Amino acid sequence: MLRRLLISDFVLVDRLELDFRPGFGALTGETGAGKSILLDALALLLGERADASVVRTGCDKADIAAEFDPPADPALAAWLESQDLAGEDLILVRRVIDKAGRSRAYINGTPATATQLRELGEFLADIHGQHAHHALLRADAQRQLLDAQGGLLALARDVSAHYKHWQGARDTLAQAREGQESLARERDLLAFEVNELAELALEPGEWNELNQEHGRLTHAASLLEGAASALDAVTEGDSALADATERVAAQLQDLARYDESLGEIAQLLSGAAIQLEEAGHALRRYRDHVELDPERLSEVEQRMTAVMGAARKYRVPPETLAELLAERRARLESLAELADLATLEARERAAFAAFDTDARRLSQGRAKAARKLAGAVTEAMQELAMAGGKFDISLVAEPEGSAHGYERVEFLVAANPHQTARPLAKVASGGELSRIGLSIQVIASESQSVPTLIFDEVDVGIGGGVAEIVGRRLRELGQGRQVLCVTHLPQVAAQANWQWKVAKETANGQTLSRLTELDARNRIEEIARMLGGVNITETTRTHAAELLGL
Repeated sequence: MLRRLLISDFVLVDRLELDFRPGFGALTGETGAGKSILLDALALLLGERADASVVRTGCDKADIAAEFDPPADPALAAWLESQDLAGEDLILVRRVIDKAGRSRAYINGTPATATQLRELGEFLADIHGQHAHHALLRADAQRQLLDAQGGLLALARDVSAHYKHWQGARDTLAQAREGQESLARERDLLAFEVNELAELALEPGEWNELNQEHGRLTHAASLLEGAASALDAVTEGDSALADATERVAAQLQDLARYDESLGEIAQLLSGAAIQLEEAGHALRRYRDHVELDPERLSEVEQRMTAVMGAARKYRVPPETLAELLAERRARLESLAELADLATLEARERAAFAAFDTDARRLSQGRAKAARKLAGAVTEAMQELAMAGGKFDISLVAEPEGSAHGYERVEFLVAANPHQTARPLAKVASGGELSRIGLSIQVIASESQSVPTLIFDEVDVGIGGGVAEIVGRRLRELGQGRQVLCVTHLPQVAAQANWQWKVAKETANGQTLSRLTELDARNRIEEIARMLGGVNITETTRTHAAELLGL
C-alpha cells in the first residue's frame, strides 16, 4: 500500500506531503486545477519516461519520493533480493529530474534504473489512465488483457519465442532445399581453399616472427661487427671503459680520506663500473649467439614468399591468413550442416512441436479466461444502464499459427437485446465504451494482487445512477486494497472513504496547485459544488449530504 508521497517543484506543485489511507479515496477539484499531477508524479516514480517539462518553472529540479508498505508477495521479495535492493520494513522510491531532463532514481537508497522502477511498479501499483478505454479498441491490447486475466502472459511469451525459433528453422531448411546445387559448388571451393591454407599452416603471430628473424639474418654480419666493437670499447680493449671507470673510482676513494664528499662520487663510479662489466657479459653472449646462416636465411625468405603469395591470392594482409583459415573452416562446417537435410528437417519438426505444444496450452487457457471474463463483463453491463447487453470474446482461429498462437483475440459487444455481437471498435458509442471499459478494468483489477489501484478519470462519459453504481464498485474494490480515483462525478466521489480536493492559487505571481484533505463538512461543500456548479444552495447541500449518507 502507498503510505506517503512527497513532491517538490513538480509542474504546479512547490511542495506537497501526503499521508495515504487504505480503502477508496477520491481526488476532486475544478477542471485544470491539477488533479492528474499527483498521478503523473506516481507514474514517474513507477518508471514512466521523464523530461524537463515536469520541473516547475524557475526551479533546478523536481523531486518525488514515496513510501510503500511491501505486499506479502514472495516474488517481490525475491526480485528485491536479486537486484540487491532489499530494504527494511518499507520500500522507499525516489526520482529526481533536473531542468536539463536528466533523471536519477533510487530504490531503498540505492541508485536504480528506469527499468528497475517499472519492474518494481508492477508489484506495487496499477495505474489506469484517462484513455484506457480507447486502448481496448486495439487488437494487441485486447489479447494482452485476456492473457493477463488468465495468468497466461509468461506462456504467451514462450509461444512467441517458440514461433520465432520455428520460423528460423523452417527458413534454414527452405534455403537448404532450394540451394543444394550452389551450396555444393561453394562447399567444393571452400574445401580447396581450406586445404591450401592448411597446407601453408601459418600460425598466429608467425608473420611478425618471420619478419624479425629475416632482419636478424640479413644483417648478421653488421650485428656481429657492431657487437664486437662495442665489447672492445666496454671491457676487452686496452682503453676499456669498465677498467678506466674502476681506476677513477679507486683514486677518488683514496682522496676521500681528505674530503668525505668524494666518497659518494667514488661509489657512483664504482657502481657504473659494475654495470659496464654486466654490459660486457651481455655483449659477449650476444656475439656468441649471432651466426652467419645463409641456409636459414634462404628458408625464411622462401617461407615469406609463400605467405606473401597466399596473401595476394586471397587479397588479405599476410598476418590475417590464420584468421582467414578459421573463417573458411567455420563456413565449411555450416555448409555441411545445410547439406544434411535430414538433420535440418528434424530440427524444424522439433521447433514446431515445441511451438505447437505451448500454443495449444495457450489456446485452452484463453478459452477458459474468455468465458469467465465475458460473463463477468456482461453481468456488469446490466448494472451500467446496458440491460440486455452482452459482452463476448471471440477467439478467431489461425490454423497456420503466429507469434501470438493459434488464434486472434477479438472483443465483441451487443449493446442492446436481440442485437448481434460485433467488434467493440465498430459498435460501441463513447458512453458505452466508457462503461464497458470501466467494467473490464475493475474486473481485471479484482483478480490482480497489486495492493494499490489508481484510476484517472476513467468514469468520463457516464453519469447519474450509473455513476453511483461505479462509485459503489470502487468502494467494494477498496475493501480489499487501496484505491485512488481522480473523478469529476459527485456520485463517485461520495462513495469514497476519504476525499482530497485540488485547487489552484496564485502566490508571489506564480500559479500553484494546492491539495486539501476534506473533513465531513467540507466534503458536503465539495460534493455540492460538483452537483450545483457556481451557485450552491441549501437544497444542493442537502442532496450532497444524502449522497454522502450523512
